[in-house]
Amino acid sequence: MKKGLFAGLLLVATTVFAATGLWKNDKAHSQLGFTVTHLGISDVSGTFNDFDVTVSSGKEDFSDAVVTLDAKVASIDTRIEARDNHLKSPDFFDAEKYSSITFKSTEVKKAGKDKYKLTGDLTMHGVTKKVTMDWTFRGTTVNPMSNASTTGFQLTGNIKRSDFQIGAKFPDAVVSDVVHIKADGEFTK
Repeated sequence: MKKGLFAGLLLVATTVFAATGLWKNDKAHSQLGFTVTHLGISDVSGTFNDFDVTVSSGKEDFSDAVVTLDAKVASIDTRIEARDNHLKSPDFFDAEKYSSITFKSTEVKKAGKDKYKLTGDLTMHGVTKKVTMDWTFRGTTVNPMSNASTTGFQLTGNIKRSDFQIGAKFPDAVVSDVVHIKADGEFTK
């Protein structure tokens, strides 16, 4: 009985200790996606395929986390090459001039069990704006394939492309001003 109790306490302590520190996204199990409405009648989704995210935390529940993102604009992928090239052009992201999208959190507020409001500075197209997103901690486990401590997060929210001067020539009736963001990720140390 004592061995079982000790083993249980050791497992809890290991999980708590493992939750703190610097985490980096596992690119094979992470996605940074967006959705806009086209002509007011259908949704078009895409992803950025080349991005790095770090989560640094000293607390097991990540309530003190600092989150950073660096996404390469040239990696935009909507499954249609002509559309991707247009999005990379000066009409939208101007990938040659503004090659990265960056985010750095400035505040994490508890919003429920494993739920947070993540606020930070988002920079796109040379414009920096404060944004707040919903951020959910999905748990920490040991990946049986790699034996690595792995944690999961999901981020959702909306931004306005007009706030970042993206696609200014295209009215809301053509491409929605509101862009839905959804990111899912697994992170390892």
